[in-house]
Amino acid sequence: MATVLFKCDFITINITYSSTFSNMAHRKFEAPRHGSLQFLPKKRCRRIVGKIKSFPRDNVHQDCHLTASLGYKCGMTHVERFVDLPNSKLNKKEVIDAVTILETPPLFIVGFVGYMRTPQGVRSLSTVWINDIDESIKRNYYKNWYKSKKKSFRHYNQISNMEKFKQKYFKYCSHLRCIVSSEIKNIGFRKKKSKMVEIQINGGNIRQKLAYIEAILGKKIPIDQIFSENELVDIIGITKGKGFQGVVSRWGVTKLPRKTHRGARKVACVGSWHPSRVSFTVPRAGQSGYHHRTSINIKIYGIGKNGMLSNIIADNHNCGLSINPMGGFPFYGLVKSDFLIAKGGIIGSKKRTLIIRKSIHKDKNFNENIKITFIDTSSKWGHGKFQNSKEKKNFLKI
Repeated sequence: MATVLFKCDFITINITYSSTFSNMAHRKFEAPRHGSLQFLPKKRCRRIVGKIKSFPRDNVHQDCHLTASLGYKCGMTHVERFVDLPNSKLNKKEVIDAVTILETPPLFIVGFVGYMRTPQGVRSLSTVWINDIDESIKRNYYKNWYKSKKKSFRHYNQISNMEKFKQKYFKYCSHLRCIVSSEIKNIGFRKKKSKMVEIQINGGNIRQKLAYIEAILGKKIPIDQIFSENELVDIIGITKGKGFQGVVSRWGVTKLPRKTHRGARKVACVGSWHPSRVSFTVPRAGQSGYHHRTSINIKIYGIGKNGMLSNIIADNHNCGLSINPMGGFPFYGLVKSDFLIAKGGIIGSKKRTLIIRKSIHKDKNFNENIKITFIDTSSKWGHGKFQNSKEKKNFLKI
């Protein structure tokens, strides 16, 4: 209610009226934009394997270690675990978390590269390879393996190149990166060309780094020598492709009212009359997915060997020791090699190659110790009822 006072020469009138219209709400004239412009241009990535654009900061006081690894996305399941957060209301209670299984076969060290600092950034100085390079690695250097003469690395001598490298290394090099390949033929993929990537060696001084790379050159490094349980990692890879999408799905803009002329899943106004062009900041339809992305601070819930769960999880596990669900992971198959159990959903499609890197921006609030009590291994092809074939036979009395 509001009161208005009118004054004249001979009379004063008080009029009281309802202020219904003054309290009505209206839409804001300003609002945050839909979608981020940091990821422009939203187009298909040229590579199918992610690229490590930065490594964790080197610490001389640590032992020499690898900072990343390769993995392949298998599928998802769920686990039960006890919460270990004293300040949380869920402390010492059981919760269910969604997890992703990443198969991580051992890394084969095939060579290393020395890098030196320049005013324009780091550049490679020299490369050393092993003598016996597998055919799956050589295939990376041929466009047509079938028609080629297959003569690469035929006259390469590791000993002489190592001596030349050492003469330059102590004078110029600042850090080392090893060239690794994943044993893709041990997984069961119908591929003959192994994935290769450079991984930086952190820890120790330059002499300790060189001694470390000489010790592991030509050997296989399992995943448990690179990462540990309860560790935070970053996942680098290419997201799942969605094809050509409209503005509502691609940018998250608001749908127009139902009776809007010529469609509701549109941008109402793409700009003013002048300047007479559409700005790059206006959401438009186009390619969605298949972009290069990095997910940070992913928690490792567990590490397994040869498709089997670790002893820590197996003590409380009620459904066998294998991580494979009944019928295998859909569109992937059976996990036969080492694997990681990572929290939540991970970018990429099934069988997508992902790079697992030690976390750079570590979150101090994620120091929780994970205690898994149960891992679901029922069939992922439908509404799975049984955890393993033995349980199914006992129920059906076969």
